[in-house]
Amino acid sequence: MSSRHHIDDFMRGRIIGKIEGRKKTHVAREFDIAHSVVSRLWKSFKTTGMCSRRHGGGRVRSTMPAEDRYIVLSAKRNRHTTAQQVANQFLAASGKQISRKTVAKRLRGGGLYARRSVVCVPLTRQHRTARLQWCREHHNWTEQDWACVLFSDESRFSLSSDCRRQLIWRESGTAYRPENIQEKDRYPTCSIMVWAGIMINGRTRLHVVANGTMTGQRYIDEVLLPHVRLFRGAVGDKFVFMDDNATCHRTFAVQDCLDSEGIQRLVWPRVFQI
Repeated sequence: MSSRHHIDDFMRGRIIGKIEGRKKTHVAREFDIAHSVVSRLWKSFKTTGMCSRRHGGGRVRSTMPAEDRYIVLSAKRNRHTTAQQVANQFLAASGKQISRKTVAKRLRGGGLYARRSVVCVPLTRQHRTARLQWCREHHNWTEQDWACVLFSDESRFSLSSDCRRQLIWRESGTAYRPENIQEKDRYPTCSIMVWAGIMINGRTRLHVVANGTMTGQRYIDEVLLPHVRLFRGAVGDKFVFMDDNATCHRTFAVQDCLDSEGIQRLVWPRVFQI
C-alpha cells in the first residue's frame, strides 16, 4: 500500500469513470489507493452527483481584528503580564472567554514574542551626567595612554539556579528598549567572587576570593601587593590603576598602600560602580 496522498478533482473524475462496470477493488489497485477511499468516493457521487471535493470554511476565529489589537495593546501596556492574565483581562472587558494559546497566537501575529528581559543597573539623571563628563575628559586619550591602564574588577557568580523564568512580550530587535529592561542590582545569597585585571597587552591571573567577602585588608594582601604591584613595576611611572568605587577599595589603608607603592589611580565616577 502506498503512502497517503491527496486526490485532486481530475483524479476523482477518472476514478468515478473507471468504477462503472468494474469492481472497486480493481480500481483501487489500478490507482494504488485504498479500497475504502474508492468506496467513499463512489458513495458520495451517488448521493450528490458530484465528484469534486467540498472545501470547508475552516474553524471560525474566536476573536475579531479589533479584539486582536486589544490583546496586543494589553500586552504592550504591561510587558510582564502572562498570556493567561491577558486572557482574563479580555474576558473581563468583552465577556468572551479565550484560551492562553489563542492569546499567544494573537500576540505572535502582532509581532510580540515571549523573551527574558534585559537586566541593568538603575541610572538617574545625575548618574548619566557624571558618566558623560568622565567620557568627555578622556576622549582625547591615545592608545598609548590607555595601554598603561590596568582595568580591574570583581565579579560575583551565583552558585544557585537563576532561571529567570519571568518573561516579557516584546518585538524582535527591541531587547534594549527601556520598557523591556528589568532593573536589578542584587545577587542571590549563594555565590562566589573572583577578581581579575586586564590591559591592552596583558592580564592578571584570576583570583578567587574564598571564604567570605572582600575587605580593605584582603584587597591589599590578595590583590594589590601580589598582582597590581607587579604590573606597576613592569609598566613604570606611566602606570595607571583602575578599580571601581566599592567600599573595600576606598578605605584609608588601601589608599595608603597605593601611595606607598607609587600607584596612580584612574579617577572613576561613582556611577561606574556596578
